Amino acid sequence: MRLAIFDLDNTLLAGDSDYLWGQFLIETGVVERERYERENLRFYEAYKAGTLDIDEFCRFSFAPLAANQTATLLAWRERFVAEKIAPIVADLAPALIEKHRQQGDYLLITTATNRFVTEPIAELLGVDALIATDPEFVDGRYTGQVAGLPNFQDGKVVRLEAFLASLPEPAEHLTCYSDSRNDLPLLERADVAVAVDPDPTLEATARQRGWRVISLRTPVAAG
Repeated sequence: MRLAIFDLDNTLLAGDSDYLWGQFLIETGVVERERYERENLRFYEAYKAGTLDIDEFCRFSFAPLAANQTATLLAWRERFVAEKIAPIVADLAPALIEKHRQQGDYLLITTATNRFVTEPIAELLGVDALIATDPEFVDGRYTGQVAGLPNFQDGKVVRLEAFLASLPEPAEHLTCYSDSRNDLPLLERADVAVAVDPDPTLEATARQRGWRVISLRTPVAAG
């Protein structure tokens, strides 16, 4: 079995779904604007710098899940995907996914963003499976806690190995795509690593190691 493994935010998407979900909650008045916007930006900048405390971030980002009824959350999420996510699917991402599908590859998204936010995005993109950070769900409600290991940095490799072990046949070849320095452990695990619209740290590493560097975003023509 050959797998094509994709990071989601700023890879298949031309933006960050986790950050945008927080902004959506601010815009809809679900959370207090000033504090939440400040903290949402702080965590996003820490993620980009490779210094994010994932446990602290999960406590922050899961609080609105715990504070609201599931039916309400699902209605908000449907609007969010239609209004904020569908328009930022990277222009060339569907063609790349389809190329791997035509090759017979198993399609997997692995993302640090939580499953509540990303599950419908994975469905929108038509992939076979999703590994994401899992918010705990008990008796029909989110608790605000993490279930299991967050799917972040080295945790992505641990979660991937567990997923590979669950497949009905061995994984013979892994091609991994990501934009982020946070995914260096994942890319190092791959047989083929591809840097997609990479941050400066990942781009420098990719050039040094001879990994492909590509863009899934259509260049803006000079006016």
